[in-house]
Amino acid sequence: MPYMIETWDKPDHQPLRKQTRDEHLQFLATHAARLLACGAKLNDDGSDAGGGIYIVDVDTRAAAEEFIATDPFSRVDLFAQVRITRWRKAYVAGQNFL
Repeated sequence: MPYMIETWDKPDHQPLRKQTRDEHLQFLATHAARLLACGAKLNDDGSDAGGGIYIVDVDTRAAAEEFIATDPFSRVDLFAQVRITRWRKAYVAGQNFL
């Protein structure tokens, strides 16, 4: 069962996010097979809102916790909050999974 992981950055930590971004993107590439979707949250004007959403295809909450804990953004203590929610895959890329 997939899990949705939503993160919120600590205030005024945009420089740390930018500094760690390349390492974070490499982490995502390494784990691409587990990712149903992921990306940064944005403000309406397209600027970075300071956080992200990951939908990961893992079997347990513990696996989702381990996934986000090993993200370089976690390693540098970027996140003020992380919320993990079990998610039911209904439609992905126009395909019905129900």
